[in-house]
Amino acid sequence: MNETRRDETRDAPALRRTTRDPEELARRLTAWVTTWQPGAVVTRYEIPPTNGMSSETVLFDLRRPGATPRPCVLRLAADPLAYTVFPRYDMARQYRTIALVAERTKVPVPRLLRLETDPGPLGAPGFVMERAFGRVPPDVLPYTYPGNWLYEASAHQRDQLERSTVEALAELHTVPAAEAPFLTPDADGDTALRRHVNEQRAYYAWVIADHSPSPLIERAFDRLEELWPEDPGESVLSWGDARIGNIVYAADFTPCAVLDWEMASVGPRELDLGWLVFLHRFFQDLTEGSGHLGLPGFLDLGRVAARYAQLTGHTPRDMEFYSLYAALRHALVMLRVGYRRVHFGEIPLPTDTDGLILHRPAIENMLEGRYW
Repeated sequence: MNETRRDETRDAPALRRTTRDPEELARRLTAWVTTWQPGAVVTRYEIPPTNGMSSETVLFDLRRPGATPRPCVLRLAADPLAYTVFPRYDMARQYRTIALVAERTKVPVPRLLRLETDPGPLGAPGFVMERAFGRVPPDVLPYTYPGNWLYEASAHQRDQLERSTVEALAELHTVPAAEAPFLTPDADGDTALRRHVNEQRAYYAWVIADHSPSPLIERAFDRLEELWPEDPGESVLSWGDARIGNIVYAADFTPCAVLDWEMASVGPRELDLGWLVFLHRFFQDLTEGSGHLGLPGFLDLGRVAARYAQLTGHTPRDMEFYSLYAALRHALVMLRVGYRRVHFGEIPLPTDTDGLILHRPAIENMLEGRYW
């Protein structure tokens, strides 16, 4: 299904997000539910318009005779025919990660209901969890633009959201890497950080397998080696996609559900901190570039680091390395998404590979030491 909704941040058709037939998927889901919830029916079936281009999301109510309908979410592995963003989707790994977070921490995650590893019933592996209700900072248009609940919030409320988000990361990082061996990066290396970066190098090789290399990305990998931390420190459970757009917030601006664990791993604490701060700056830069004020000062690197240190006793270090690494990882995803758009005929193949990286100026400035 090719959506035609416009993305105002770039005057182009919205990205194609799935190639699955929603009616066929609804039939499969209805039949599958009865195998583990006899007598239950699926109602209020919906594929959100903001459904991601990676693991797919389906919202539905699970209704049993005489019982109150239970709002649920199906997370399904990406359709391999949809030019997937990542080379593999291990739904059992995601399910196991959420279960570990629920068991070992106070970080709020949705209640898990069912894992399906057989691709037969649903067309792909997936799992079901209870739906969390609250407010999520929007991506389109980003929350840094006027007209959404976070932008219109008071400075005190945004500060509460920032503080409680850092608290959630601090709590998540109480889980040592040894308790999540299944999340160890599948790459060579003498430390978790080296394995993490080598895994990203392998991802880059996959992304450009049939395309030209990215000079910008290769310069960024070289710069990482120059900035490599002398002591990466202990390895902990890493969320991987630590950004406020993956959190459902309650009315008091605190997290009530932390979502999207497909990029989870183990490594230094700063992996998540760098990603949290940079992904906000990505939206802020985009907003300022379109002539809007955005949210200057929100999720400030220095303040986030200070709050994290106060909560954990660990002072974040080597943040120049980790913020560049976050920008590099994001560039890899954007490059793949760009080639995906080329694949579906949404944009022509550019002569300049780096033109597919929306935050190219930010990385260039980082490489020159004049971004932060």
